[in-house]
Amino acid sequence: MATLQELLQHDAWQSLFDPGALERGRRYAAQGRVRILSQEAEQIHASCQGSAEHRYQQWIRPGAAGVPLLARCSCPVGYNCKHCAAVLLQIDPTGFTENTAAAPRLIDDLQPIAHLALGSHLQSVYQPGNRRTVQQQQHRAGLAFAYAGRLVHGKRVASGERIRQIIDGQPVSILRQPEAEQRLRQQLERYGLRPAMRQSLALAPDSGEMYELPGDGAWLRFVQQGLPELQAQGWQIDLRPGFHFDLSPLQGWYAEIDEAPSQDWFDLELGILVDGQRISLLPVLLRLIRNRPELLAPANLARRGDDELLPIQLEHKRSSDGSPLQVALPFARLKPLLSTLGELYLHEPDPSPRLRLSAPDAARLSQLDELPLQWQGGERLRDFARQLQHSHALPQGAPPGLQAELRPYQLDGLRWMQTLRELQVGGVLGDDMGLGKTLQSLAHLLCEKRAGRLDRPALAVMPTSLIPNWLDEAARFAPELRVLALHGPKRSADFARLAEYDLLLTSYALLPRDLPHWRQQPLHVLLLDEAQYIKNPASKAAQAACQLQARQRLCLTGTPLENHLGELWSLFHFLMPGWLGDAKRFTRDYRTPIEKHGDEARLEHLKARVKPFLLRRRKDQVAKELPAKSEMIHWVDLGQSQRDLYETVRLAMDRKVREEIGRKGLASSQIVILEALLKLRQVCCDTRLVRADGAAQSAKLDSLLQMLDELLAEGRRVLLFSQFTSMLALIETELQRRGIAYALLTGATQDRRTPVQRFQAGELPLFLISLKAGGTGLNLTAADTVIHYDPWWNPAAENQATDRAYRIGQDKPVFVYRLIARGTVEEKIQQLQQRKAALSAGLLDGGNQGDWQLRPEDIDALFAPLPG
Repeated sequence: MATLQELLQHDAWQSLFDPGALERGRRYAAQGRVRILSQEAEQIHASCQGSAEHRYQQWIRPGAAGVPLLARCSCPVGYNCKHCAAVLLQIDPTGFTENTAAAPRLIDDLQPIAHLALGSHLQSVYQPGNRRTVQQQQHRAGLAFAYAGRLVHGKRVASGERIRQIIDGQPVSILRQPEAEQRLRQQLERYGLRPAMRQSLALAPDSGEMYELPGDGAWLRFVQQGLPELQAQGWQIDLRPGFHFDLSPLQGWYAEIDEAPSQDWFDLELGILVDGQRISLLPVLLRLIRNRPELLAPANLARRGDDELLPIQLEHKRSSDGSPLQVALPFARLKPLLSTLGELYLHEPDPSPRLRLSAPDAARLSQLDELPLQWQGGERLRDFARQLQHSHALPQGAPPGLQAELRPYQLDGLRWMQTLRELQVGGVLGDDMGLGKTLQSLAHLLCEKRAGRLDRPALAVMPTSLIPNWLDEAARFAPELRVLALHGPKRSADFARLAEYDLLLTSYALLPRDLPHWRQQPLHVLLLDEAQYIKNPASKAAQAACQLQARQRLCLTGTPLENHLGELWSLFHFLMPGWLGDAKRFTRDYRTPIEKHGDEARLEHLKARVKPFLLRRRKDQVAKELPAKSEMIHWVDLGQSQRDLYETVRLAMDRKVREEIGRKGLASSQIVILEALLKLRQVCCDTRLVRADGAAQSAKLDSLLQMLDELLAEGRRVLLFSQFTSMLALIETELQRRGIAYALLTGATQDRRTPVQRFQAGELPLFLISLKAGGTGLNLTAADTVIHYDPWWNPAAENQATDRAYRIGQDKPVFVYRLIARGTVEEKIQQLQQRKAALSAGLLDGGNQGDWQLRPEDIDALFAPLPG
């Protein structure tokens, strides 16, 4: 491109001016009206005094192809006026030649060339709806027509209107072509541009006929698609300085990780390559989020199409001319970036180009793998993220020695826990009740032992009632594990030999009392079963658990969140202290926005942070892996006073039965045996069923209420069966005290239809039914869970009750729980049922005796004392 000085060395610039403008410019220059304010190789800035003492300013610079000079003035004419001619003649007084006085040559067939100027202006706009003043960009396109370098515009063209011009030093008179100009207008309007109805400072008024588009998206599409097509057709395009869509192409995207030596945190920088420069995007996005939240608010972001672009002006300058760099970022890349790095919405803008994150946050880096990023550093952290995301695809199988076949979802849980161990982080196994959290945990510990890593014991903390379950399942499924339960008054003697065992069991109640011993014992895995017990971080159990030393921490709970987000924080405060901040910061960043204001963006960000470390499977999600009906025994340990009453009744009943058998023989003593067993079963249910003083003691009722809290919180629909209507009455009292709605059906219920209809309609989550009243004739397919509070000795009767839910029309898996008091007659009967199925069809249902007869050793088992 020629410099101004080179252009002024010949008279080509004269062709831009009417002869009259040149003549008046010569007079103004001769009268000394021109002041040169600055003269550079690329631009002249001057002022000229016009008529009526008005002084105007002029800016003159080299033009584009076909237009040697762009001469702009602040006067009403605006371009190629007498004031601009005066400035040029002041600099080059020889420029006005005698040739301009010659008779002009007529040109009647010269076709116009479309000249399109594009400009933007940032203006303040008041929004009455929210009473705010916001900054908005306004854009305009100015259409003019070039005839031999002379720009003209205006639709009102007089018939035969001509343009005077100088070509090769000779004056010419060019006929305007209104029809050709109209075709160019129509061509522009096919891209959606329409005549602007309002004035704008985006372009000077004399830049041409003003056009506009309906929004930034339309402008961006026009610049990206329309302008290249118009340029290919010969249109002259003039992008004015500051035009919002004067975009530089993106040359690439990069990500850089700087990991702390302590590995507790890392710095992440994400950026783009533009004009050969590396530019961090994080400060840019922060400014946009703060200044124009409507652009990147999560709700608005979700509505953006992946093919849409977001134009952004950067603080960096173009290397060619020093103008601001502008780029267009595709929403297809912005959406995963912003959803992954939700911290950008949480905190005040940070001038640093990097974002500092806690080490566990590296789990989210895998979400950026789909972006075409050039990664630098952070190989360990990125591998961490990939392993955690794809743990289900690892080749890990069930460990040798596990006496169980793991279902596919249980294998996924095992792989997940193994991955967490390898990455040295903790997690919450949050499967629904009945999906085998204990089995998956035992498989994990067995893997550790087989790999030689269980060189120090693992500790599982749980409610006291679950210790027998763990002992049973460990003996049944992982007999290789050496297990020790530390409970009871004699447990202190066992603390000296903890290192001899693979798995230690204790309760939440005893953990704080025994804390001095546990502090001295390093652990390989610390596992909290029913981890909702530490949902209050101020509880003694929660504070004690946080003080233990362990290589890995795990939580098992079907209800990670029951009442408020603070409970989830408490779990992760135990698992990874500080990762979700302190309680005050967590309340500020998450609890208040989510619980009080319904902030979906904060909720999504919190879910994204905890997702890698919380494996949650619902029964309906893994139903394809489950049989249509799953049956489980829920063991209950009697409390001390309940045990004492059981022993008192057992001794009396044992004496009575043996006296009866001694008088009549075993075969003729069935009624007395059944009455004795009934008394013992009632003691197992609740002491109030047999004690005249009404003293309450029921470990089974306590366990039931805990189960109901968890099941109902999961949205389960429950049928609760008991043989004893008096027991149902006691359960009703507790439900009413807790505000739990229920339906009731017993033999005394006259209107059976109404409670059934209400339950089936979903009005009530719980249905209390006496076994005989509800054993037949009911269709309760709305239920997905059945609980047998006191086992009926004939399994066929239990199955009939269960089949109220598990029958044709049921489209959900059904889970059946039997509550059995450990060590009592209930457990003995359950064992007898397993060995001799005829027992349920004969003696103990009070009906036909069947082919099987009780033997003396069976009586001994049924009336045996409780284990010490």
